[in-house]
Amino acid sequence: MAWPNRHKLFPFLSWLPRQTRASVGRDLIVGLSGAILALPQSIAYALIAGLPPEYGLYAAIVPVLIACLWGSSWHLICGPTAAISIVLYASVSPLAVPGSQDYITLILLLTFLAGIFQWLLGMLRFGALVNFVSHSVVLGFTLGAAVVIALGQLPNLLGLDLPSQATALNSLLSLINHIGALDKPSLALGVGTLVLGIILKLLLPRWPTLLITLTLSGLLVWLWPAMFGHVKLVSSFVGKLPPFSPLPLDLELVLRLLPSAVAVGMLGLVTSLSIARSLSARSQQLLDANQEVRSQGLSNIVGSFFSGSLSAGSFTRSGLSYEAGACSPLAGVFSALWVALFAVTGATLIAHIPIPAMAGSILLICWGLVDHRGIRSLFRVSRSEFAVMALTCVATLLLELQTAIYAGVLASLFFYLKRTSQPRVQQWRDGDEDILRVGGSIFFGASHYLQVRLQRMHGERVVIDAQQINFIDYSGVEMLHQEARRLLQQDRSLTLRRARPQVVEELRKLEGAEKCPIRFED
Repeated sequence: MAWPNRHKLFPFLSWLPRQTRASVGRDLIVGLSGAILALPQSIAYALIAGLPPEYGLYAAIVPVLIACLWGSSWHLICGPTAAISIVLYASVSPLAVPGSQDYITLILLLTFLAGIFQWLLGMLRFGALVNFVSHSVVLGFTLGAAVVIALGQLPNLLGLDLPSQATALNSLLSLINHIGALDKPSLALGVGTLVLGIILKLLLPRWPTLLITLTLSGLLVWLWPAMFGHVKLVSSFVGKLPPFSPLPLDLELVLRLLPSAVAVGMLGLVTSLSIARSLSARSQQLLDANQEVRSQGLSNIVGSFFSGSLSAGSFTRSGLSYEAGACSPLAGVFSALWVALFAVTGATLIAHIPIPAMAGSILLICWGLVDHRGIRSLFRVSRSEFAVMALTCVATLLLELQTAIYAGVLASLFFYLKRTSQPRVQQWRDGDEDILRVGGSIFFGASHYLQVRLQRMHGERVVIDAQQINFIDYSGVEMLHQEARRLLQQDRSLTLRRARPQVVEELRKLEGAEKCPIRFED
């Protein structure tokens, strides 16, 4: 007998049996391409987050497997990202020394809490809640985060050993104070890696640029020890699969990390769903937002117990999956398995990567993070949304990053409420009628504005053309009843013309249909 709920508990059962030998082979090759791209990126993002390099690989294994198998998108590939990494660093570095065991434990606990938050949103079918973080907030945060990441990597590029700072402004001041102590070979190696990366991206955009530049820089250091022998290298580690990491569920720690967990969890969902929606529109795939939210939460919950820091949708890896012709989420599964294979067999190679070269590569990643076209379009289309983006960016530079996200969300809501509190209104006179056409909902934020407009009308019959009114709340009902009674005392009337049935029903509820002071016309 068939198990009726198996596809809800195990969504991959709906597409996995349909795979053929050809599609599996195609996904295997696409997964290898994704792993080649993920390897240096994951290591770079681990360093941004203040974690040992192997933790970047761990975050690209178990969380990716879970998100691909339980998600709804064919092409969304998750893993560590630059923006998430910088928020993790900013949230946890004041509480523990980056790279220490205590720091790693706090990062994983924060990941677990963020995963719980994401999973609960999905279970409560609040997937649309992420829409409150507008695209302008994401643009501004990404721009600011790119600057923050770049400033944080400049000391590594210059061969300086500087303590980490909580904000971008402090990082810049600290860098200026120590600029005289820069190491010229480190600077040459970092800038050379950056320039080579730019050239390769222009000439060979489909090649694994990051892997090539890091490999060449490592060879240069190895072949020219007289020049680069003192340059710092990425810390070596013992190659192994992601180890199990028990989490300390200490109430005090949970409460301290909870605000950051909500912020970074929301940021991860917005990023992931934005990518998934963009790719589903191009692939003509139907996307289940709530299932995608649940899968993101589950991947971070499970991943945190297997040494995986918070993961989210990756622009570059997801785009590669689509462009390379992935047939199913198996491409992401194979990508994670390829990364796991490398984590076991290729760990010693990572120890040859120079820190300045990695910094130069991260600077190139930062430049790629900035959506220049989106920012220009936003400026042309909506100045208020551009202001939200600019405010979020400035907040990202001056405040802690999770605080900047909240500031951007509040700014978006402020402009949204300001816009909806003054709906489009057209007014004209027809004989003894003053007619007001309202183009928007009548809710508590717009009631006062509409009441003032109604009180300025002097016709014997005041008519509201209500065809475009989709929704009215209690404040709007009370306001219209109040205005209708005021007009009746002056031997005048208030009429709603062409009102929708649900609006009429709400207006008649207040005093009953027989006592309603408002007239209705079709």
